Amino acid sequence: MNKSLLVGAVLGAVGVTAGGAVATYSLVKGPEYAEVLAVEPVKEQIKTPREVCKDVAVTRQRPVKDEHQILGSVLGAVAGGLVGNQIGGGNGKKIATVAGAVGGGYAGNKVQENMQSNDTYTTTQTRCNTVNDISDKVVGYNVKYQLDGKVSQVRMKDDPGSKIPVGKDGQLMIGQNQ
Repeated sequence: MNKSLLVGAVLGAVGVTAGGAVATYSLVKGPEYAEVLAVEPVKEQIKTPREVCKDVAVTRQRPVKDEHQILGSVLGAVAGGLVGNQIGGGNGKKIATVAGAVGGGYAGNKVQENMQSNDTYTTTQTRCNTVNDISDKVVGYNVKYQLDGKVSQVRMKDDPGSKIPVGKDGQLMIGQNQ
């Protein structure tokens, strides 16, 4: 057999085999997209603090000028002594005057104390406190997909829509589908 014919036959066989392999590869090439079956948003609660203020009425006691109620005690003692002096005669009158002065002094003290504790005024005061507003923020998506008849799940930053591109290596192209 001719050497050229043999080399041509071998090269032709190699070429046909290689061409068939390329044609077979392009027919067996994997899918371009994975089908999305379900998308579930992943949420995180966000607390946003804010200050709430309101005006409230506040009752305060006026400052006391006579802490020991001396004026009330003195006026009560004078009034009590005058009333006691009107009772009885002789030594009884003296005892009644002293007793009236002591009782009147005590009563005057208590009357002034009561008047001072009830001497109040009302003002408006702003009171504030912090409350938290709670809201949900989507931080990702759990995506259930089907690729080559196999169902899998992946977490993605964004909602992929109805399909996810697949690379030449058969891997999902996450982030390139938006």
